[in-house]
Amino acid sequence: MISLLLRAPGSPYVPCPHFFPLFYPHRLLSATKCVATKPFAVEDYLVATCGLTQAQALKASKHVSHLKDPSKADAVVAFLSNLGLSSAEITDVVTRDPKVLCSDVERSLTARVAELTDLGFSRPEIVRLLIVGMNHFRHSSLRLNLEFWISVFGSLDELIRALRINAALLSTRIEEVCKPNLELLQECGINVSDISNSFMSRVLTRDPKSLQEALARLHEFRIQPGSQPFFRGLYTFAILGSGKITKSIQLFEKLGWSKDHIVSAVKRDPTILGFTEERVRRNMEFLIRVVGLEVPYIARRPALINYSIDRRLLPRNCLINFLRAKGLFNDEASFLSVAAIGDEKFRRRYVHPYEEDFPGLAAAFASSCAGEHQWERLYKMTGENKES
Repeated sequence: MISLLLRAPGSPYVPCPHFFPLFYPHRLLSATKCVATKPFAVEDYLVATCGLTQAQALKASKHVSHLKDPSKADAVVAFLSNLGLSSAEITDVVTRDPKVLCSDVERSLTARVAELTDLGFSRPEIVRLLIVGMNHFRHSSLRLNLEFWISVFGSLDELIRALRINAALLSTRIEEVCKPNLELLQECGINVSDISNSFMSRVLTRDPKSLQEALARLHEFRIQPGSQPFFRGLYTFAILGSGKITKSIQLFEKLGWSKDHIVSAVKRDPTILGFTEERVRRNMEFLIRVVGLEVPYIARRPALINYSIDRRLLPRNCLINFLRAKGLFNDEASFLSVAAIGDEKFRRRYVHPYEEDFPGLAAAFASSCAGEHQWERLYKMTGENKES
């Protein structure tokens, strides 16, 4: 491969059986010429040759800081160009997987392309796999894993959909990890067609022990097999692991939740055990201290913990309080019903009907959603209007 890159102009061209005719991007040549006149700077190379922004280059350079000259990176960029990747696609590949620039072109990239060519993949198909597979594309098990997963999902397109969520399918051990997990998911009633286009594909490459522990947790919380909470819980528990789940349970206990409250909430929405401690603490404090809710109410409506305070809960609570102060809010409506409905429906129900009576209401709500609260000003304005 390297000998092809160094072939003198005019000399005979002998094609490699598993490689494609080369051409040299102008920016690659210009960047290489600069090496002789100034020390090699990885960040500058990533910007000038690979098309990354300065911010992207700063982040990516940490993964390739050991490169002392551009020779290996040049060979990789040339390989990608001649494989058929556009400049934008090369930029995307390097941004997501900077270590590709450290690849051994002959032993890694060329070898993988040769294997896929032998399997009958076209050049565009190989490019798609390289882009979505990232560092897993360079793994020695690529051929074996591709053959297995295409037989499972039924087509390359379906596999590509799964790889966009979990590229590790291309490198994880099939017999020890993937097959046991796949069989267990199917025993739980999860079809292959439901896996390729969902985050459940990430479960396929987890340690099978994690999946067994997740099933034990689901049984502990008495979550009905085959239900939507069961599928969400299986994914959440398997990905997070037993240690994280235990810590989350302990957090709710510290916040005053009983075991029955936790079971009630998790049965409805197991994903609450995957929320960060900061999110749980902040939402609980807002719901209890500001809105005035109690733990039993929240436990029966765990979705409230998932909503953003700044973009959803706080603006809507402020608006409802305003309407209540004006005698216009129906107290029979639960806070969950106020929080859960979509933005357009919320505006139609609680904003638009009162805009004529309270000019500035829509603007105050919009500003509140953007983090700038104008409610005090609106109270003063409407108070003056009411008195007049």
